Amino acid sequence: MSEVAIVVENLAKSFRTRSAGGLKGLFARSATTEVAAVRGISFQIRPGERVAFIGPNGAGKSTTLKMLTGILTPSSGHAEVAGFVPWIERQKLAQRIGILFGQRSQLWYRLPVRDSLRLIARIYGLDRDRAEARLSKLASTLAIGDLVERPVAQLSLGQRLRCEIAAALMHAPPILLLDEPTIGLDVSAKASLRDHLIELSTEEGTTILLTSHDTGDIERICERALVIDKGLLLLDRPLAALRAQHLRHRLVTLMTEEERPALDLPGVAVAAHEPHRTSFAVDLDLIQVERVVATALERFSVKDLAIENPPLDDVIRDIYRRGEAIVRQEVAA
Repeated sequence: MSEVAIVVENLAKSFRTRSAGGLKGLFARSATTEVAAVRGISFQIRPGERVAFIGPNGAGKSTTLKMLTGILTPSSGHAEVAGFVPWIERQKLAQRIGILFGQRSQLWYRLPVRDSLRLIARIYGLDRDRAEARLSKLASTLAIGDLVERPVAQLSLGQRLRCEIAAALMHAPPILLLDEPTIGLDVSAKASLRDHLIELSTEEGTTILLTSHDTGDIERICERALVIDKGLLLLDRPLAALRAQHLRHRLVTLMTEEERPALDLPGVAVAAHEPHRTSFAVDLDLIQVERVVATALERFSVKDLAIENPPLDDVIRDIYRRGEAIVRQEVAA
């Protein structure tokens, strides 16, 4: 197996747009403007890694994924996915990747879902026994056993999306490129899909690159994050490192015999309180969590305590806030 599943080197994509304002545009040739959607990003992903591609709308995520699947040809730079250059060897690459991309459908609208999945298995060369075993496992994982006999046209959005995910996973591809994979799914279906993706990665070595606005997907599935904004790669870090670097606080919640415990320590403030339950915000630049916990155990009758990391939403907001300066510098240059 290759040491690198996906390699991206100085990948860039610009689009030409025509603009002409007012009535003049009806009679004069419009000017051409070049808009940079992706501006020289580079990264590598190893086999079996689960990586989140994070960014606001318009950051360049979808454009990058379209280049990695061969839908778009870059303006400059290089990329390889499973050893293939996507925009040159798209047909060969299709055998090695699974794609769930926006509203792109792999299912035949008028056919029962089972027929679509069997056709997809035939296209990818799965023998009958393997195809049926794969279909059965995906039907159980994604809770579509009661849907596979129905035409796609009769399914709700959430039901159809679960079946689309099954289609993307049908040929057990070693690399998955997923765009908002859990949107429209209920809580139970989300949990099952997340667990299945982790299982694919850990047991079968499947590489996963996903975009999602659901931070639950990122926290549950991924171990690393690529953060992009305005076409620039701002950060490439393990999720744990992102938390440590971008939000230097923790929340310590105490359940005590005392109705209202107080901690007069530097860097510690009450974040929330109700009788016998108090949450303290702890500034890690001023004090260690261990000292806060030790002091609490010494002073109070503690029944239970919890230490929480900041929500990933807060981490991402902090990254964007700090990254704006980087983006402004690059744009000016």
